[in-house]
Amino acid sequence: MNFSIIEILAAFMVLFAIIDIFGSVPIILDIKTKAGEVGSGKATLVAFVIFIAFFFAGDPLLGLFGVDISSFAIAGSIVIMLLGIEMVLGIELFKHDSPGGGTIVPIAFPLIAGAGSITTLLSLKAEYETVNILIALTLNMLLVYMVLRMTSTFERVLGPAGLHIIRKMFGIILLAIAVKLFITNTGIVLPNAR
Repeated sequence: MNFSIIEILAAFMVLFAIIDIFGSVPIILDIKTKAGEVGSGKATLVAFVIFIAFFFAGDPLLGLFGVDISSFAIAGSIVIMLLGIEMVLGIELFKHDSPGGGTIVPIAFPLIAGAGSITTLLSLKAEYETVNILIALTLNMLLVYMVLRMTSTFERVLGPAGLHIIRKMFGIILLAIAVKLFITNTGIVLPNAR
């Protein structure tokens, strides 16, 4: 067991970039307006459990269901695409009628613990010691929790007009991310892709 601050920082930065909790704030705010209060602790804990489960038993876990990581990523891309459609068109596809309706799906999965971040976490095992990755992941989850707790502050700062503009803009970005995730994992090659 080799504890290394350098490895922790490197793994933290990689996970921070791929989880992109700050980029998810407009989506979380959109879900919050439809579902009411979002359980920040619950969402963080569920995402953390998903990460840990995949870190230690990713391939065998999916293998139990006869699913590979690409199929898992495609399923995540469809959920993300539906979220983007909701945001752009101002319609409701997900029913948020249960308490904390959007907390687990789609916030914990696939926004926080999505296919990209899970795959990245698994790939870090080839480069860094397990203990350093787990510390980096835990630090990221603490940051996720703090950002989720501060969504009301973001809401106040942006105001209704700002939220509306950001919701539409991020809806389109979310659709583009979903399409890229889908294409990457299906092997489709677009004629003018760079």
